[in-house]
Amino acid sequence: MIATAYTHAVAIVNNTDTKHSNINDKMKHFILCAIAVLTAIPAVAQMKIQLGKDSPLRKLQIAELAIENLYVDTVNANKLVEDGIRGMLSKLDPHSSYSTAEETKELNEPLQGNFEGIGVQYNMVEDTLLVIQTVNGGPSEKVGILAGDRIIAVNDTAIAGVKMSRSEIMRRLRGKKGTKVNVAVKRAGEAKPIVFTVTRDRIPVTSLDAAYLIEPGIGYVKLGSFGATTFREMAHAIDSLRQRNSALSPSRKFNLILDLQDNGGGYLSAAVEVANEFLAEDDLIVYTEGRKVPRRDMNANGYGKTQKGHIVVLVNEYTASAAEIVSGAIQDHDRGYIVGRRTFGKGLVQRPVELPDGSMIRLTVAHYYTPTGRCIQKPYKPGDKAGYDMDFEQRLKHGELTCRDSIHFADSLKFSTLKKQRTVYGGGGIMPDVFVPLDTTQYTRYHRMLVAKGIIVAQTLKYFDLHRKEMAKYNDVKHFCSDFFVPDELIKIVMKEGEKQDIKPKDEEERNRTMPYLKMQLKALMARDLFNQSAYLEVANPYSDIYNKGVEVMKTLIKENKYDKVQ
Repeated sequence: MIATAYTHAVAIVNNTDTKHSNINDKMKHFILCAIAVLTAIPAVAQMKIQLGKDSPLRKLQIAELAIENLYVDTVNANKLVEDGIRGMLSKLDPHSSYSTAEETKELNEPLQGNFEGIGVQYNMVEDTLLVIQTVNGGPSEKVGILAGDRIIAVNDTAIAGVKMSRSEIMRRLRGKKGTKVNVAVKRAGEAKPIVFTVTRDRIPVTSLDAAYLIEPGIGYVKLGSFGATTFREMAHAIDSLRQRNSALSPSRKFNLILDLQDNGGGYLSAAVEVANEFLAEDDLIVYTEGRKVPRRDMNANGYGKTQKGHIVVLVNEYTASAAEIVSGAIQDHDRGYIVGRRTFGKGLVQRPVELPDGSMIRLTVAHYYTPTGRCIQKPYKPGDKAGYDMDFEQRLKHGELTCRDSIHFADSLKFSTLKKQRTVYGGGGIMPDVFVPLDTTQYTRYHRMLVAKGIIVAQTLKYFDLHRKEMAKYNDVKHFCSDFFVPDELIKIVMKEGEKQDIKPKDEEERNRTMPYLKMQLKALMARDLFNQSAYLEVANPYSDIYNKGVEVMKTLIKENKYDKVQ
């Protein structure tokens, strides 16, 4: 097929009529190479490529030739083509997009499950890279780099005190597996910098943000995205929690709160794997369908190990795409309850079209539908990405985020779940079974300004670094949560730094309202620096309305052992 298409293309180009003979040999070669690449890509192999005199493609080629050969100033042909592609895509839906080769690599890394580098978790304190943790078994840990080390130079080039951007620092630290890089670190107690030679390696990128037992019988798992390793990470976490639960309370059944708040999605295959863990054999998980793409059903295979026990899924307005697929499947099959606020509504399927230089077009080819037939995608106006991006502000303005009664559905958007015939709604996104309003008073103006200036994170890191040895006495998260209290000294340091940047509470009332959440955030940040991100959430979650309502719903389900008692 490819050979036939290419031969046909040769004939078309070589038989170009004399009226348009300004297509030179260089352009002919470009056209033939482009066609050969396109026909080699499965996603576009069936496309008919026509270069007749009335073809839009021919028109585009002549325009590019005219600009490159006749325009008064020198032009960047590659940039012109990229701008042309972006221009075409901008007139379509909000999610069809173009990315350069470098952008494509950066976009794919979090979902592919790994990248190549030195293996450190870091934060920038002022203009210095501070190592928070080294990746277990990673290159930096192997050579002796420790948490608290400050990386000040890479291959004899200073990166501290020179206002170098994060992206430039990462470019210097990352590199192909097997290559070496010299890293100079400043370590507390050492008079001179220590130089390590680190051999770069593959560094795992995890999508599991947290996993812990809330109490015997109730586990908690938070997924930050849906990547290549998501299901494996989640399955391992659930197995560990189930074993821990059995050890603590053998008689208690294991139930799970799955937190998908702020999860922007990822791979469709990962969403199917995750949903499969909870659903029975042959249960429909999702189906896709488009103008040129026939309907494709994805069903559970029955091998999921968490088909029993109650499930509560936490969502909010930033839960999107693959996370909505999982939420919709669990809701439609009455497998669990959805708690939170209406999800984002990203139900468009993008198919990647790889271009010869490594760049990529992600073209929307179909819609996602839940098992009951609800379209996940919210309405949009083609070409109006600005309006689409303002959806959050519009939801807030109309009261949808703060009052369930402000959300109105037409009768045509009502659907019934597949087992219990409960009413659910279409029209874009997943409407939760239990609505939790957004608390717009949780953050004071004073707190928002401290956060915006990075003062809270920066001062916590400095304080923790100075008290690292005494913090080591907290050997587990439960011990830390119960026994650690935020020192008044740290609060004063944060407030004093705020004053230096002209950030002050407007009155005593605002100061008092800020303190509870500020103390929680400081404690959570200390937990993260001492343990990991899961510890941060274990401290912070009890201050979340959606989390607390999810726990309440779960306890009701366990007590009543049936779904219809939940309000």
